Amino acid sequence: MTEIVVGVDAGGSHSEAHVADVRGKVAATARGAPGAMRPGEADRAADAIVDTVRDALAAADLGSALPSVLCVGAAGVGRDAERLQLWEALSARGVADDVVVVTDADTAYDDAFGEGAGILLIAGTGSMAVGRGPTGAKGRCGGWGPQCGDEGSGAWLGRRALSAVTASADGREGPTALLGGILTACEANEAEQLIAWAAAATPADFAALAPVVARAAEGGDARADALLALATEELVVHVRTLARTLFGDERAACPVALAGGLVAPGRPLRKRLERRLKSAVPGIQLHAADVAAVRGAVKMAVRHLGVRG
Repeated sequence: MTEIVVGVDAGGSHSEAHVADVRGKVAATARGAPGAMRPGEADRAADAIVDTVRDALAAADLGSALPSVLCVGAAGVGRDAERLQLWEALSARGVADDVVVVTDADTAYDDAFGEGAGILLIAGTGSMAVGRGPTGAKGRCGGWGPQCGDEGSGAWLGRRALSAVTASADGREGPTALLGGILTACEANEAEQLIAWAAAATPADFAALAPVVARAAEGGDARADALLALATEELVVHVRTLARTLFGDERAACPVALAGGLVAPGRPLRKRLERRLKSAVPGIQLHAADVAAVRGAVKMAVRHLGVRG
């Protein structure tokens, strides 16, 4: 049987797997449950990833095949302890001959720049920026997780939308179109029910409220517009910080790429972010092409196969 590899993007809102041959040509894809790693939840993350991989293999009519390499780019494995736990959980499930676990930022960067210099800003359920300077020096900014950071991300935006809605409900702020949209999205009839909803919500649940904010802003709601503006500024700070750290100055020539569902091509926040980056980071060389972490995972899997062989 021809050797195959699988690349996976295990994020906070979903997992995506691509089955490919040893040249990286994709044969089938599948989406599944979130595979992002959280402390103490390696088994849950591994189960979600393995289920998605098996769905992709089935879609390629390779349900009984054992991939030579599985490369997983996962959110939440920035620390060695979590990365090792997920690797062990995946290896124990016998899903591939060889398992590689890296961060989703690593796989997305690989798709955007390969071994070259640049800065990648990721804004999806969470947020962070990673980069490599002209000298080869690496850096990262943000990515501290939903409790400590992830500023400008979908989850961050959703939490602040809830705060705006509750402030409006009790009169601390004026009326906002966010109220109706958030109640509908949370399947609630009144603002008080949002307390229980938020207590049980995951970061992905909060991130699912971000489109409500975007729609309200496009409809002319001032509060929603202000939230998008604030999210934009938070994301810009990530890029400007790495531009100064890795390229010496935000005016220096600096390739920048954007990844993540919140700033995907055509999304309202991407347009704002691109405009703001051009003024805040004058040396920016913005990559217009879409960046896909799962493509980077496939590339890494192919390279690993070559090294192993």
